[in-house]
Amino acid sequence: MAASSSLLRSTPLLSSSFIRRRLPLVGAFCMLSLGLSNLCPTLSSSLKTGSAQSLHFLPILRAKFSTEAKSSTVRMETGGNTVPSIVVYVTVPNRDAGKKLAHSIVKERLAACVNIVPGVESVYEWKGEIQADSEELLIIKTRQSLLEALTEHVKANHEYDTPEVISLPITGGSIPYLEWLKNSTRD
Repeated sequence: MAASSSLLRSTPLLSSSFIRRRLPLVGAFCMLSLGLSNLCPTLSSSLKTGSAQSLHFLPILRAKFSTEAKSSTVRMETGGNTVPSIVVYVTVPNRDAGKKLAHSIVKERLAACVNIVPGVESVYEWKGEIQADSEELLIIKTRQSLLEALTEHVKANHEYDTPEVISLPITGGSIPYLEWLKNSTRD
């Protein structure tokens, strides 16, 4: 244990600041990976050994966090104290653009919260050429009913010609947080 702790401290790639910067991305990747088999069963069945599917603990986690209807699963439902909610990903070119857009989104009550995740490296094809850019990722928590208004707000206030606006459903979670999300956004 002591040897592994000293290894972590002596290895620059595993510094605490490196881990803090990368941890949100690792979490997002894990959640997307765990949900992959539910979203696209034909793709997940064709994945080869060495992929996330070959890890022995994933079936246990999938069973625990599956979005299939179960009596023990907390599901999002219309009515009551929560509303159908989503997480929206938007990339921005730099910190200043991210802060400006995040503030305007929350000020307009289009979202309850916007996380700004630095250090995202995006590789994509644009106009026939492969591009690679450093970006920041906005993780926006809002009501499903506000997606169209949020998308229009991002388009009107974003530097890119074609800004990324991708939504994922929130299928459950902390009821107090989801109630706060509802109360912090416009109807």
